Amino acid sequence: MGFTLEGPVLEGTRVRLEPLAHRHAEDLLGAAREDRSSYRFTWVPGSPAEAEEYVDAQLARAASGKLAPYAQVDRESGRIVGATAYWEPRHWLDEDVLSAIEVGYTWLGASAQGTGVNTESKYLLFRHAFETWGVERVDLKTDARNARSRAAIERVGARFEGVLRNWSRSSVPGEDGRLRDSAIFSITAEEWPDVRARLEERLARGRAEGRPQARLPGGS
Repeated sequence: MGFTLEGPVLEGTRVRLEPLAHRHAEDLLGAAREDRSSYRFTWVPGSPAEAEEYVDAQLARAASGKLAPYAQVDRESGRIVGATAYWEPRHWLDEDVLSAIEVGYTWLGASAQGTGVNTESKYLLFRHAFETWGVERVDLKTDARNARSRAAIERVGARFEGVLRNWSRSSVPGEDGRLRDSAIFSITAEEWPDVRARLEERLARGRAEGRPQARLPGGS
């Protein structure tokens, strides 16, 4: 029968990951229209038409079996604060068994950055991949020039493996038709218990310190 990539709803204390749908387009655009200074290397919609195009493109990838896209929802406010996805499932040993998967297509609105949403989202995605699907590896990649993204990936426990040159299409405005160098990171099944413990410690510390929830745009 084979493995079918379908991402279920994943719920944490701070964030809920909902499978992406057209009903999310308007609220995604609201998050995307906040301070856009961190989006230089990432495809993030900036208009109603682009928001619909973004959802259409992600759902087309989902229909091909290569992507399970999510909207990231702040549980306290109910607002959509960004997007993420499972991407490129690999079956190296058996078509019925998922060997590895990527976590990618991640972005957050400015008001959700630094609130713990990214940490908990990654925790939920990693935990499901390792403990429900039984993968041997989760990988993450980003434009090699994107120092901010590389630092965020390392903070959630992924190990840097190197830079693959001319590895994928650039998402930088003005670089249409060009390839980018990609920085590759991973977590293996053997590493997951330690990574899980560190992420759970970070999440517990954030709750104990009363880390702020995603702020309303224009708020304090």
